[in-house]
Amino acid sequence: MRRRLEMKKFGPVIGGGGLVTAALTSLHPQPRPPSFPVMTTRAWAALKKGGSLEPYEFASGDLKSDQVEIAVEYCGICHSDLSMLENAWGNAVYPLVAGHEVVGRVIATGPEVPASLKIGARVGLGWFSESCMACALCLHGDHNLCQTAEQTIVSRHGGFAERVRSHWAWATPLPEGLDPAKAGPLFCGGITVFNPIVQFGVKPTDRVGVIGLGGLGHLALQFLDKWGCEVTAFSSRPDKSDELRSLGADTVVNSRDSAELAKVAGKFDFILSTVNVPLDWNSYINALAPRGRLHTVGAVLEPIPVPAFSLIMAQRSLSGSPLGSPATTRDMVEFCARHTIAPVTEFFPMSKVNDALEHLRAGKARYRIVLKADF
Repeated sequence: MRRRLEMKKFGPVIGGGGLVTAALTSLHPQPRPPSFPVMTTRAWAALKKGGSLEPYEFASGDLKSDQVEIAVEYCGICHSDLSMLENAWGNAVYPLVAGHEVVGRVIATGPEVPASLKIGARVGLGWFSESCMACALCLHGDHNLCQTAEQTIVSRHGGFAERVRSHWAWATPLPEGLDPAKAGPLFCGGITVFNPIVQFGVKPTDRVGVIGLGGLGHLALQFLDKWGCEVTAFSSRPDKSDELRSLGADTVVNSRDSAELAKVAGKFDFILSTVNVPLDWNSYINALAPRGRLHTVGAVLEPIPVPAFSLIMAQRSLSGSPLGSPATTRDMVEFCARHTIAPVTEFFPMSKVNDALEHLRAGKARYRIVLKADF
């Protein structure tokens, strides 16, 4: 006997195709999708403000369609990590997994990720992990200025972990010739000082100065030297002159000697400050040539007092900038590979992250610290 189909069992159906589909579904129920275990990621996290980092696991959730997942090989430590761990800027959320100078391999991609970014590609990830891709700033290529940009360690977990995720555009492929073990700090310290060189059109014929010769400044010296500039290092440590010259400085000025600062008045087309402490700002403004620019990338919390006339009469400028866009970051790593530029680094296993953080707090880092994942 032919089995009769009762429409009332299937609810309203439009069209004969819908009737057949509903009937077949009833006769041959579809299997339920399998349930997969939730993937967890191992990490090192601070559970409270200023607390030591502890082993921590978190659920990764579903990979977004435009994201890549990166297996962390190396992750640099930056003073910004310390600021977040201690909630110095008031935007930390605990448990906090810091780390935003990541180098690793792509191990998964969402369906909207371009085919050119393949599984197994080695990439770097810095302070930003996503931007909206739709605002005027993103459409003009200024993704780093996007007002809704996601920051890798703000309200999400960063690179002191076995895996980390980002929008594909912020995962920068590493070119051949760049040492992956040393590359991580380029994605924060490196791009921080490279970006203003590009943004403000620094020329090979310019006379430039760099204030602060630590984790940022030692990279700025290398970039500006290879850019072709005449480079002056402003340092409070004259005993480091030989080292500064080896990094690219043509001249070293003692920043604590007012007489030496007076001798360079009116000389510089561009001065880059990489420090996060108050300075004798007027001395550096006076060191600028007409149309010169004093640019800061150091997060000085105190206001910068500058008399307006010191800027107006010589058409000088005072400015600041964050990290660079994905395109500028790609240009930076290609420039590094071409000119053999790399941060001076010290290495710790990630399991010794607390020792590494204390090393940085004590001011002993020369000049960047990199953790090697050892989960």
